Parts: sequence; C-alpha cells; structure tokens
Amino acid sequence: MSSLQRLYVSEDLCANAAVIMAEAQAHYIRNVMRMQTGDAILLFNGRDGEWRGVLEIINKKQVQVVLQAQTRPQIPASDIWLLVAPVKRARLDYLAQKATEMGVSRLVFMLTHYTDNKHVKLDRIRANTIEAAEQCGLLNIPAITAPLDIAEALALCETRPLIFCDEAQAEREADSINWNSIATPCAVVVGPEGGFSESERDLLYAQPAIFGLRLGRRILRSDTAVVAALTLVQNYIGDWHE
Repeated sequence: MSSLQRLYVSEDLCANAAVIMAEAQAHYIRNVMRMQTGDAILLFNGRDGEWRGVLEIINKKQVQVVLQAQTRPQIPASDIWLLVAPVKRARLDYLAQKATEMGVSRLVFMLTHYTDNKHVKLDRIRANTIEAAEQCGLLNIPAITAPLDIAEALALCETRPLIFCDEAQAEREADSINWNSIATPCAVVVGPEGGFSESERDLLYAQPAIFGLRLGRRILRSDTAVVAALTLVQNYIGDWHE
C-alpha cells in the first residue's frame, strides 16, 4: 500500500482537475499532517478510481489539490448488503468500519423488537465508513440506509438471497449450506443482542430465498457476528478469490 496520505472527496476526479478540499480536510492537511505545497496526496471518490495529486495551494482560506494521474481504476463493489440492528455507539462505530473493510456495498439498519439503540447518527456512521476506506486503501464506500422497521428492510431486499445469522440453527453451519445456490447480489442479516422475536423469525423465514446460518457453538455479539458472517460470505461467494 502507498505511504502517501489518502483522502475521500465528493468531487469528480480527472486529469488536471483542481480539487478544493472541504474545510475539515483542509484543516487536517494544514494543521494535523502539516503538509506543504508540492507534497503528493491520493484522492478517491468511490466513482472515478484513485488519483495522485499535488498540493498546489495551502493557506488559511483554502487547500487545493491538482490531479496528475490515476493510480488505480474504479472497481465494482461486491453487491453484498448488510441488514443489522443498531448496537450501542462505540460498537456501532466498529461495526460500520468492519463492514466497510469487508466489502459491504449497502448498510441497512433495521429496527427490531429487541433493538437497544434506535437513534443512529448517520453522519457519524458515514464518517466511520470513510475513515475505514481511507486507511485500508479501499475504493468503495457503502451506501447507508436510515433505520427501517424490519419488514421494510426486508422488502428493500426484494429477491436477494438472505443469509440469516441464526444462533437457533443447530446444524446449519457454513459447510452444510449449498453456497452454489447463493450468489451476489445477496444480503447478510444480523440481529440485535437479544435476538429476534418469534414473529420476526417467522417473517424472516417467510422470505422467498433465505438461508439460516449458525456461526459456531458460541453466542457472538452483534458486531463480532457481522465480521464472522461477512468473512464466510466473502470466502464462499464474494470477491476474495478474484
């Protein structure tokens, strides 16, 4: 991975474009990293790949980067969604970061009977996904869907196969699932700390293409279950072998 500082921007990126950095990023470049005019930097926006640029202007009013060349072309994101019940703040930060690192293309927060955090700060989640992408050399940042009732979240998936992390599945561990019958696009479903209610489980198993998955004999916290489930999905049907 390059040692150059790497930042996400929303602007379109192309050769010779002059990018005015947002105030927070300008402060970071100017006062935290103490970069100088002429220093190289990498920018990406989730659409146009990664670009190498040079800091052309650094002053109290603005920081401007002039792009020189594309260092990596944009690659398609894995079409894997994560449907998850929000957890408490610190662990929600971790969850958002790890979901990004694991290649999730959309993060859908669903409200369930046992959800213990129904107030999700979407700006904070977005910041965590961007930070993870910046630090891990990623080109894609997941879309974020504001909290929905579980029925609405499932309806959003339409015909996507659902991989439901179900601790009650006594014999449906990863090796027993016919992964050849599942393909991306798909969605991984992880519930709250208290699990799903019986009516919610009935709703889940009424979906047209759902696969119950037991993540071993241990009960995992939601944020840990997200990492474990996405590891399996990426290994069996994701892009890890590309």
